[in-house]
Amino acid sequence: MSPVRSCSRTACRQPAVFTLTYVYADSTAVLGPLATYVEPHCYDLCAEHAERLTAPRGWEVVRLPSESVAPSGDDLEALANAVREAARPAPAAGEPVGQAVEVGRRGHLRVLKSAQPNRER
Repeated sequence: MSPVRSCSRTACRQPAVFTLTYVYADSTAVLGPLATYVEPHCYDLCAEHAERLTAPRGWEVVRLPSESVAPSGDDLEALANAVREAARPAPAAGEPVGQAVEVGRRGHLRVLKSAQPNRER
């Protein structure tokens, strides 16, 4: 299987750059940027077929802007910072949360017994 998706039109081997989907309830064909994943009932189209696309009589074609602009350095730096932040381990609290009493230990494992709740009335 090729990592580059090709146009859905018969006998066209050009790489797909747009995804076409239909909204039957609104009689609308939506042509937008190539979807991240292959979706059922969607059609991947090359630039030539996307440009020549027409809809049936009574239907409207909505052409969403393509996202062909490369991300800026600031965008990439923000993404890298977000990934670093997500990868940082959470600060260790030291003790487990909850009401339990340690009754035994074997290596790194602990046996805990639920503490008796205080029932003051």
